[in-house]
Amino acid sequence: MAKEEKSGGIWETVKTVFWALIIAGVFRTLFFQPFWIPSGSMKDTLLIGDFLFVNKMTYGYSYASCPSIRLNSFGINIDAKDVCGFLDGDNTRLFGSEPERGDVVVFRHPVNGTDFIKRVIGLPGDQIQVKQGLLYINGTPVEVESNGTFTETAEPQGPQGLRPRCENGPVGTGGVCEKSRWTETLPNGVKHDILNIGMQGSDNTPIYTVPEGHFFMMGDNRDNSADSRVPNAAGGVGFVPFENIIGKATRVMFSSSGRSMLFFWTWRGDRFFHKIT
Repeated sequence: MAKEEKSGGIWETVKTVFWALIIAGVFRTLFFQPFWIPSGSMKDTLLIGDFLFVNKMTYGYSYASCPSIRLNSFGINIDAKDVCGFLDGDNTRLFGSEPERGDVVVFRHPVNGTDFIKRVIGLPGDQIQVKQGLLYINGTPVEVESNGTFTETAEPQGPQGLRPRCENGPVGTGGVCEKSRWTETLPNGVKHDILNIGMQGSDNTPIYTVPEGHFFMMGDNRDNSADSRVPNAAGGVGFVPFENIIGKATRVMFSSSGRSMLFFWTWRGDRFFHKIT
């Protein structure tokens, strides 16, 4: 009898874990997906180590709504296309709603499938260009105004140990890294901060005409962002298909300035439930 009870207890545990995983998978597929900011391409809107949930209900559902599960330590690499690839290819969404200009969204890279987070700058049919670091939308420059200086410590950041680039030149470890900050106003009235490091190739681009069913994405840390200014064939992001969008980022849940989000003593007290604008 004791052996039967033990066997039954193990089976109940297995069933409990199984259904817990199923429920978690459904929740992550249909409603919210966790995302941890790995790079500085969206500073100062988002910092390395910010942890947030992406709202998948905002734009409806496509194959990209299925989560990718990558656990390299265990040799697990399940891509969204492995599960929901049958939905891929027609660039449509179920209960679809297009993102608005200025939304901060998470999307799948059109080529390698990596999750990226950027700001929607160009809508289908728009003409986008950057000249001398100033953004032009349909031939009209956006409004910008100075908003002081963004400062951070020049040191390795996050699990990848990325060092920030600085406008005030190479800065030694522990020094103050500075970037000029500007507030950019998009044609629909959305205001957000952008950072400047210095003049470089991505500050002068050709005119890009956004194809139907695609979007043009840019990082707020303009001189440190791989985005739609570089075609994906050249190692950039290029135009992002509607079906590749995963969801909208609206609020930071908490943030860690250390190498792991589990190091609670490195959490940033001013980032709890911080609204993303």
